[in-house]
Amino acid sequence: MKLWLRKAAVVLITIMTLGIYVPPAFLNADESKDDFTAKTNIKEDVSHSLAEAVPSEETSQESDDSNLVQSMANEAQAQTLDKLGPKISSQIDPAFLNAILFGVEEAVTTTVATIDESEYPYIGITDSPTDGWGEKIFDLYDVRTNKAIAKFHVRRDNRPLEGHWFNFHYHVKHDQFESHREIGEIYWGKNDPPKWMT
Repeated sequence: MKLWLRKAAVVLITIMTLGIYVPPAFLNADESKDDFTAKTNIKEDVSHSLAEAVPSEETSQESDDSNLVQSMANEAQAQTLDKLGPKISSQIDPAFLNAILFGVEEAVTTTVATIDESEYPYIGITDSPTDGWGEKIFDLYDVRTNKAIAKFHVRRDNRPLEGHWFNFHYHVKHDQFESHREIGEIYWGKNDPPKWMT
């Protein structure tokens, strides 16, 4: 085939396919970052420690326990947002992200419900998610013994012909952290996702 015919074919194909591919909305360079800062404000709102959430004497024991559990759930959500980091959080659909955060909150509440109420003040949440490629988001642990009660993770799955998925799950000590208890999954895309916390 002559060189000029090849060049003409390339130009024709380029012109014919122009406009067929429309990039996703999250690639809009003019979009402000206000949406993402609203999400990260959740982390700032729950940055208080669990020690501040120790029940006061004038409230009932039941409401004290529910406040403590809610405080743990809020801290867990903040840790999850920290783990994802701004690059990943800003590109995930807010509806999916909210579903995962709700799932994390529900899993924390369910796990804490299996523990005796007198032990609630001694439950802590680790405050340093693993960055880079690690799975760990946070652990619920007994602050007296420093032993884990539950471990919350997010794994990257690269499924053939589908792309990359984030698999959120947790493990509990009752089965020696063996089985995965699913929280949810988020589809990332065909391209490699960035490292955690970037």
